[in-house]
Amino acid sequence: MKLACKAVIFFLLVSPSLGIDEEFAQNFIAIAGPLPSELANGWRLQNQVLPKEHQGPAAAEAHDYLCQGNLVASELPRYFSHLRKRGVTHYKVFLPWARILPEGDARKPDEVQVQCSQELLKTLVAADLKPVVVLHHQRVPSAVAAQAKGRKANAFADLFGEYAEFSFRVFGYLVDVWLTFSDLPEVLQSLPYDDPQYRAQALAAAHERAYAIYHEKYSPAGKENGERDIFFLPNKKQTTLLSSVFASSVPLASTLEILTSFYSISSKTNALQENSDPVLAPRSSYQTVWEKFAKQSEPERDSFLQDIFPSGFLWGTSTGAFNIEGAWAEDGKGESIWDQFGHAGHVYMNQTADVASDSYYKTSYDIYLLRGLHPQLYKFSISWPRIFPSGTNESINSKGVDYYKQLINRLLESNIEPMVTLFHWDLPQALQVLGGWQNDSIIDAFVNYADFCFSTFGDRIKFWITFHEPWVISYAGYGTGEHPPGITDPGAASYKVAHTILKAHAKVWHLYNNKYRSRQLGKVGLVLNSDWAEPKTPTNSEDVRASERYLQFMLGWFAHPIFVNGDYPDVLKAQIQEANQQCPTTVAQLPVFTEEEKSWVKGTADFFGLSHYTSRLVSAVTNGTCTPSYESIGKFSLHVDPSWPQTASSWIYVVPWGLRRLLNFVSQEYTGTKIPIYIAGNGMPAEDLINDTLRVDYFRRYINEALKAVKQDTVDVRSYVARSLVDGFEGPAGYSLKFGLHNVNFEDSNRPRTPKASAYFYSSVIEKNGFPSKPLDRFSTPVTFDLPVSSKLPNLPASEVPSKAKVVWHKFSSQTDFERDMYFYGTFPEDFTWGVSSAAYQIEGGWDADGKGPSIWDNFTHVPGNIKNNDTGDIACDSYNKVEEDIYLLRALGVKNYRFSLSWPRIFPNGRNNSINSHGVDYYNRLIDGLVANNITPIITLYHWDLPQALQDIGGWESSALIDLFDSYADFCFRTFGDRVKFWITINEPQVIAWASYGSGELPPNVKDPGSAPYKVAHILLKAHARVYHTYDDKYRASQRGVIALCPNIDWAEPKTPSDPKDIEAADRYLQFLVGWFAHPVFKNGDYPEVMKWKVGNRSELQNLPSSRLPVFTAEERDYIRGTADVFFFNTYTSKIVTHATTRLSPISYEYDQEVLTKVDSSWPSSAVTGHRAVAWGLRRLLNWIKEEYGNPPIYIIENGVGLATKSSIDDNTRIFYYKTYIDEALKAYKLDGVNLKGYNAWSFMDNFEWLNGYDPTFGLHQVDFDNPNRPRTPKRSAVYYAEIIRNNGIPLPKEDEFLYGEFPKNFWWSVATAAYQIEGGWRADGKGLSIWDKFSHTPLKISNDDTGDVACDSYHKIEEDVEMLKSLKVSHYRFSISWSRILPDGTTRYINEMGLNYYERLIDALLAAKIMPQVTLYHWDLPQALQNVGGWENDTIVQRFKEYAELLFQRLGDKVKFWITLNEPYNAAYCGYGVGTAAPGISVRPGRAPYVVGHNLIKAHAEAWHLYNETYRAKQGGLISITINSDWAEPRNPHNQEDVEAARRYLQFLLGWFAHPIFKNGDYNEVMKKRILERSLAQGLKQSRLPEFTESEKQRIKGTYDYFGLNHYTTVLAYNLNYPAGVMSYDSDRGVASVSDRSWLNSGSVWLKVTPFGFRKLLRWIKEEYNDPPIYVTENGVSERGAFNLNDTWRTHYHRSYINEALKAVVLDGVDLRGYTAWSLMDNFEWAVGFDERFGLYHVNFTDPNLPRRPKASARFYSQIINCNGFPDPATGSHPCLEPEPEGKRCGRNPASVSIRF
Repeated sequence: MKLACKAVIFFLLVSPSLGIDEEFAQNFIAIAGPLPSELANGWRLQNQVLPKEHQGPAAAEAHDYLCQGNLVASELPRYFSHLRKRGVTHYKVFLPWARILPEGDARKPDEVQVQCSQELLKTLVAADLKPVVVLHHQRVPSAVAAQAKGRKANAFADLFGEYAEFSFRVFGYLVDVWLTFSDLPEVLQSLPYDDPQYRAQALAAAHERAYAIYHEKYSPAGKENGERDIFFLPNKKQTTLLSSVFASSVPLASTLEILTSFYSISSKTNALQENSDPVLAPRSSYQTVWEKFAKQSEPERDSFLQDIFPSGFLWGTSTGAFNIEGAWAEDGKGESIWDQFGHAGHVYMNQTADVASDSYYKTSYDIYLLRGLHPQLYKFSISWPRIFPSGTNESINSKGVDYYKQLINRLLESNIEPMVTLFHWDLPQALQVLGGWQNDSIIDAFVNYADFCFSTFGDRIKFWITFHEPWVISYAGYGTGEHPPGITDPGAASYKVAHTILKAHAKVWHLYNNKYRSRQLGKVGLVLNSDWAEPKTPTNSEDVRASERYLQFMLGWFAHPIFVNGDYPDVLKAQIQEANQQCPTTVAQLPVFTEEEKSWVKGTADFFGLSHYTSRLVSAVTNGTCTPSYESIGKFSLHVDPSWPQTASSWIYVVPWGLRRLLNFVSQEYTGTKIPIYIAGNGMPAEDLINDTLRVDYFRRYINEALKAVKQDTVDVRSYVARSLVDGFEGPAGYSLKFGLHNVNFEDSNRPRTPKASAYFYSSVIEKNGFPSKPLDRFSTPVTFDLPVSSKLPNLPASEVPSKAKVVWHKFSSQTDFERDMYFYGTFPEDFTWGVSSAAYQIEGGWDADGKGPSIWDNFTHVPGNIKNNDTGDIACDSYNKVEEDIYLLRALGVKNYRFSLSWPRIFPNGRNNSINSHGVDYYNRLIDGLVANNITPIITLYHWDLPQALQDIGGWESSALIDLFDSYADFCFRTFGDRVKFWITINEPQVIAWASYGSGELPPNVKDPGSAPYKVAHILLKAHARVYHTYDDKYRASQRGVIALCPNIDWAEPKTPSDPKDIEAADRYLQFLVGWFAHPVFKNGDYPEVMKWKVGNRSELQNLPSSRLPVFTAEERDYIRGTADVFFFNTYTSKIVTHATTRLSPISYEYDQEVLTKVDSSWPSSAVTGHRAVAWGLRRLLNWIKEEYGNPPIYIIENGVGLATKSSIDDNTRIFYYKTYIDEALKAYKLDGVNLKGYNAWSFMDNFEWLNGYDPTFGLHQVDFDNPNRPRTPKRSAVYYAEIIRNNGIPLPKEDEFLYGEFPKNFWWSVATAAYQIEGGWRADGKGLSIWDKFSHTPLKISNDDTGDVACDSYHKIEEDVEMLKSLKVSHYRFSISWSRILPDGTTRYINEMGLNYYERLIDALLAAKIMPQVTLYHWDLPQALQNVGGWENDTIVQRFKEYAELLFQRLGDKVKFWITLNEPYNAAYCGYGVGTAAPGISVRPGRAPYVVGHNLIKAHAEAWHLYNETYRAKQGGLISITINSDWAEPRNPHNQEDVEAARRYLQFLLGWFAHPIFKNGDYNEVMKKRILERSLAQGLKQSRLPEFTESEKQRIKGTYDYFGLNHYTTVLAYNLNYPAGVMSYDSDRGVASVSDRSWLNSGSVWLKVTPFGFRKLLRWIKEEYNDPPIYVTENGVSERGAFNLNDTWRTHYHRSYINEALKAVVLDGVDLRGYTAWSLMDNFEWAVGFDERFGLYHVNFTDPNLPRRPKASARFYSQIINCNGFPDPATGSHPCLEPEPEGKRCGRNPASVSIRF
């Protein structure tokens, strides 16, 4: 803005009588002031100099109010100095009476105003200008007028006198001339008296009073005329007024000296004239900044500053909720305007934010990345509709709140400060419907939302951002309509929205300030976005002014009200006013703030958040149009320099220097030194997905410009936040723009996140706090280690044959599967070390880089055919060039240690110390330093198989020369790295070297000498190890204090027949040959195990050899080797089943010497590596064996992991199962067995070169893309899982799994269940007709062992025995089913079999006599075969047949039966019976139609039976009737994957919801089923869905046909999405879900049934929430067994205890209306297709005895006890009578007759 204005200068004569004579020079004064309006505008002081017609009292009092601290510090001193140079001697200042004494009381001054006025006066004095101070100007302060009103004239004089005396006292020492009043008409007009004469008298009295006070108390002694005195100051018009007003005032005449203004006198002519010379105005903030940098040369502008940011500078990264969270409608989240915008097709390629980066389900993933990046800040936003779905606090979504709580807690736990944005554009759609930000009511809604966030999260949040980039909301959302809500109204709506946002922001700031700040001590600000504006033509002043206008329209629109004066910039107001005046209609409507609003808005920010991406060239537009665009109103046009590099975004150009200039502008204009600036958004999208070098350069240069602003311009910048953490949904551009530091693959449902080059770069900037001019010292601070405890291990005697460690087999091999596999919860000790492992050749690459010598593996892999796919380790993971990347991911994992190996030929290229490769040494130093700097302990392996080829050329490990050479290499390593390395491994897996490299010859150097070379090599390896150990012990241990050992590989050996001593010996022998070969000499007596010496010696003799092939140690060597380990390191992956074998003598071989055979169990889970099976329980036994065999030394598991064949997927749940079970077995060994386990390392850190298999099997926690030359690393799900294990230091029991003691509600029903076909037998007895199960079981190969239910448990003939069992159990109810074909042999009522009915009557009578209530199932799958012959459940006439059958039972049994179940598990009848055909009637030819038809008819049949009972029998019989539906609980296989979450939901809707939704909700199928089946049907060329439709009348008849929810539940599955080919017609393909089981879940006798109690509670809670809290009766729940009979069924006791306890939690903690529990089953019975193989009974039935005797199992007694106690009494409260054994024959159960039926 051009400041073409003059300072107002006028010369004043001290006395009117003074002529212009010889005294002129010394008596003449030149006065400047007050500040002209134009300058005030430039300095943002507009409100102080409003046009007179707009001034109220406050404005009048504030005229020329220069107390702006930043102004005093910056602009005014320069301005004043300039005036002095131009000859000005004095400067006029108006004191603001109303501000200094706001209450009109001199005893209560505003100290801030006083101090500021003093500073202003001091600034004048410092510039050699004498202050001329006017005590009062214009209108009298309202507070004064109020006090003087109605009182005498001298009341005003008194008040003015008090004020004057205060001013003289406080400011007098700085003031040269005092003036009492100015602008007399205004003063007179404002006095509170009606009579003008009275007003004049009051004014005169006030002047006299001040004059008197001054001369009595403050006038300097001996004052000469012309020195400090006190006057009126009228202008020319006021002189006449004064003459008339004061003519009669004699006292006044003696005191009044009137100053009259004159035109200045030219120094040349001494003539009076107007001064036409302009006094140069101070520059505006923009001009000041622009001129500061305008003359920079390009090299100067673009120079790079090597320096660091101040200590405490905050580095961060950011995201926005709608950009990354996804889960748009999950867990109760409300719709946002962005959801609707995307769904309406307004986004690129019709993309939506429905899933986005899936961060709602990936908190742990994002935290993982943040730990790697290690910023101090994470800026994220809260989704308003996720917290308040409807936008108001009437609907609080607890799950959304929990999500943010978890995120915040995890951030703080990782030492990352959350910076939380309340509003980042995603307005609840419910509020937009009401007008959104155009409706003022949204202010209160926003305040309520903010209040909730402050109160809920504020104790942990120190940085709050109210609005992120409100300009974008106003401009793009309501101006151009590019963003939602898509309103195009730039002239009105955008300004209205901005106005509303500013008021909402201010109100929230004040809310925090008044209510929360003192307690929470946080900061509240907002983030404003702005380009830098550079004039297109720097020499064109109009372009300069246009550039400033652009900044004011973009940044000033919001910044000026908050940071300057509570109002919009004058230029914005002026431009809008001008446009409206020039155009025929109103172009724009800028709302006006009231004075109160201005004061309310001003100063409402604790920091200035700045978001900046690019710059623009701006030119002035002279002829504006009348379109309401910002450019047209602002009269500017935007351009870019063609030399500026463009990014992937059309609007972002790379202009780094613009950031520095913008920061200077913000500091100059808004913040000064008082308000810190937080750069809260800076970044660019890049095309390259991984190697984003353009973004790296962008960050490097922009961050450096920020550094210049801080260091060279002293701008107070406190933070830099890079946008963004991950790629996300970028508004209208969808996923086409990628701003992330981490790439997100949006094509993969797992949304894998891969660090880009920019992430690693930014991480290094954070680590260095900028760009230090020289590398940081290796240790700027002392390094502290958790030093390992090194204590000499005891000398142990030689192992016996078999060793004493055989106790391990005795202890564990007799375990039941239940005991073996029971999952254990707990944590490891605090000093436990968690790590990951790698090896040099497998990851480093750089095979010939920087002078590295070739290794035996280099030569071996370069021979075609040696390695799968001819892979090599030439590049591998390229870790040689990726130290920072590897440390980044290690930091993300949170490991305490990293085990890696040194490449001998990288350090000594020829293997000898005369060829030291400094580049190799530097690489390891950088790696070690990086690890130590991040508190990661290096565990270093000296030799991991990659022998220098030069040493192999002299014989390799067959040559004893290697002992000295290895020692020389190790000595160098200890000396070079040992100050930082405290864990050393001499040799990794020496057995593999000896056998695979020199025996079988599979590995290089490919020596095939299986009988001799392995023993010779092992001999040398042991001696080399011992030499190195002693070198460390003798030379380095005292100073370095580390530990050292070798690291064998061990598989567990399980004897094939644990009861066979030969197999025990064989297993022990296997271990001695494998690990004892090396561990026995080191940990025991310095010699090989006796069994090895015996076997190899004897076999050598039998082979006619002169001596044993096993070399002999001398006594000296034995002493030297013994004890050469401080700890026990080992690697383990799998187990073997071992049996004794007599092996052949020829050819001679180490393998045959062992005289064992090994195999694996085919049921053990396989892996990608042949022979590697997952056998977790083997690890516990192995750890115990090491404990027993080697005296329980400190043990470290150095490698443990599993190889998978899949390269592409990062969702490696199989690997998670492996770690979950193996780590748990290690935990058992530590906690339960006292094994001295100190650490666990997962193999491997990342996918790598896996020796002979190349890159095919993947072991890594991080995926490496070997097809990409950048070798990007992507965390797999297993990495995140392992990080959680580390974080928890083990596997603590989840809070929700803790056992709950307590009782069920009074009158809770306890029951047990059976089914007719499974127990009755009597299949043709007494006129019973055939059922479909009779026919099915008599069909060969349908039932296991061709079993049938012909006899089953013969319950048809054993009513008394069955009832006795029930009485012993103390159940209140018994659930059984009626055989339809036993009552109605042909399925119709044409013939009723009275004998069959009599059986059930007798059973019911016996139950009632025993006070047991019957629960009767009408249909439990055994359809009369006669009805199946006419289509069965596919024929809709069956609905009527079922109704007739039900009516017969209601008539005949209903007076005694009060609990009816219409259908049992209709899903199984429809799907198993008519879909896949695994159950009767065995139909599988129409899998895409028949199940749905059957389900349709089952639902209608149920509804008819219910209505029949309800309308005809309920009133008389008073019973309950409903349906029993079976359901598993479904967990997502990957809970961090929205696709799996949806699959789990779909699994439930297709299983439970298929039948429950019509009955318990709306009479129709659920939308999930209807939509999916219809879509697939249409895709298959059908004209309608294969799912039948209910008519409207049918829906009404079906809806609500229940009295309770009957539930059968057994297990849980892990569900995941599975896309079937479009042409497949089946229920399974329609559902599109597959499932697996977690390997840590206990097995049962049934393949499909895993013990998962937690799912029971979740399912009960889901039913409550999904179906409006119905009364629930669990009608089946139990577990099976298979195999040998055992009455002590501890697994079933465990099952019922844990499941029933979860039911109790559902009742007590979740408020589920559960009214009864039924155990399945009363006794072992016919279990459908598996016959009698699987047994669920609480009572054992001996099916081999014709009498079928029943015997109670332990679980029966336990269940009876639960019933007796009605739950689980707390043992902490003492003994409970219900737990005490009862006297024989006494039954203490509750009287079922007292059980009331609740509706």
